[in-house]
Amino acid sequence: MNMKQRKWMSGTLGARRQEGMTLLEVMMGVLVLGVMTVSLYAGFAYGFNQIRTSRENLRATQILGERMEVIRLVNWDDLNTSGYIPTKFVAPFYADNPTNLQSNNFFYTGAVQVANAPFTETYSTNMRMIQIQLTWPSGRRVSTRSMTTFVAQYGMQKYVY
Repeated sequence: MNMKQRKWMSGTLGARRQEGMTLLEVMMGVLVLGVMTVSLYAGFAYGFNQIRTSRENLRATQILGERMEVIRLVNWDDLNTSGYIPTKFVAPFYADNPTNLQSNNFFYTGAVQVANAPFTETYSTNMRMIQIQLTWPSGRRVSTRSMTTFVAQYGMQKYVY
């Protein structure tokens, strides 16, 4: 074989190898692309779900903090008066315009419990335990958060100092 024939044969052979991909290679490429696309959208869905859950938890903490601050301003006699502090309340998720609620707004349902302090010390009759519990719909489940505090009749400084 001369040089010209060899060059021509190797050229066609190399060209044949690079002509196209097999069906198996194309299907594997499509499979990899499909897995990557599904993973991308699953990551987006997970991220948006985490953001929604964080916003709901933050709003629940805000509501609990607001209610606790109001209860801490109540004097001892009113705190022990039955019915003075409402035992049930409702608060919206979007609180910026409570008269014109948004369509995707939902409500937190709260329960307030005032009880004797669970202590055995002599000053336990001068203390009350206040617990506020919130529940709200979160996707397909119901979420719950609670906050507990203690109120002393004469303030904490009498018991600390």
